[in-house]
Amino acid sequence: MHRCDDARPPLRGPAARERGLHPRDSYVEYAAPEGTTGAGPRGKINGAFKIGRGPLAVRTVEQATGLSIDHYLETGFTGFERAVDDLGGATVCTDKPLKDRKSGLDISTGTHHLDGNAALGYARARHLDPPGDLGRVRRQQRMLAGMLEGLTVRGALADPVKAADTARRLLGSVRTDDRTGLNDLIGIGWTLGRLPADRMEFATVPISHFDHRVPGVGSTLLWHESRSRALWDALRADRPITGDTRILPVPETRAETDPARIAVRADDARVATALRRSGFAVTDTSASAPAERPAGPPVIVFPEGREADAATLAAALPGARLRAETRPDAVFDVAVGSDPAVVKTVTYDRNLAEGAPVTADRFRCPGHPAPASD
Repeated sequence: MHRCDDARPPLRGPAARERGLHPRDSYVEYAAPEGTTGAGPRGKINGAFKIGRGPLAVRTVEQATGLSIDHYLETGFTGFERAVDDLGGATVCTDKPLKDRKSGLDISTGTHHLDGNAALGYARARHLDPPGDLGRVRRQQRMLAGMLEGLTVRGALADPVKAADTARRLLGSVRTDDRTGLNDLIGIGWTLGRLPADRMEFATVPISHFDHRVPGVGSTLLWHESRSRALWDALRADRPITGDTRILPVPETRAETDPARIAVRADDARVATALRRSGFAVTDTSASAPAERPAGPPVIVFPEGREADAATLAAALPGARLRAETRPDAVFDVAVGSDPAVVKTVTYDRNLAEGAPVTADRFRCPGHPAPASD
């Protein structure tokens, strides 16, 4: 289990696989304080640390998931910076500029090697797209995967001696529980150094409600009961979680962005009604449609810079032509042509878009070859 203000994934020790999980605002029942019986109060999962520090946080995660946590590491912001610097920095990549004034993050498109201070900004940023904790957790997962790959490439985990040196450097900036010593970290590090990226999995626990309001607690996250149970069952059995449809069903037609955030004007009443059923914010403009339809399939005219949303709308209108243009508003226009307009129901699932189970090799930056295998 690591702690740095945000996600708190359990670290399960040397095993065939390693995973990272948990948004920090999950609403759970806390474990009872040590030496007491009965149920603890309910609150955000990170609140357990405030009440009972590491021991209560660990027991709360164990109680909520049914998993056993063997080792626990804890650090603060300064320790996080030192750990990143001591371990050689963090390589991250992005396909768009990332700037968040509150965290200090400001990096351009491409691949960057970050020092501890810049890595902290990257890990803490939450005023980006997608906003909030889920996007931040995914970036933290990317950074952690990149750091582990960097250590492997540099040979810092190649054998017990090198793993011991890396562990000693890490112990200069983190705290451990009473059961975790240098030899445990050496074993974990050496195992991770030999673990292929396609057997290292990251995910966010499936969420059913993203803004569950609790008086005195605030906005919280509720886990999806059946999907999260399937996740914990798979982890207990050490089964792969990537591709497990019990954890994350795959929709027939997937929407990459949220249709509710896409304002659409459709000049055909049937198309407008069908798009509205998929959650698009639709205005029916069929009353002003031309009497004679232009030849061809539907045309989607969208504001420049909204390519991802245009792809979501196009998924609902297969065969439609896309045309970007500079326009004063942020509305998408659908003009139906003479060809029959087929409308498919699209499904947007934030769990799929922002936290689907994925193997670490999918996080690899372009131009960074995989480490040589033993």
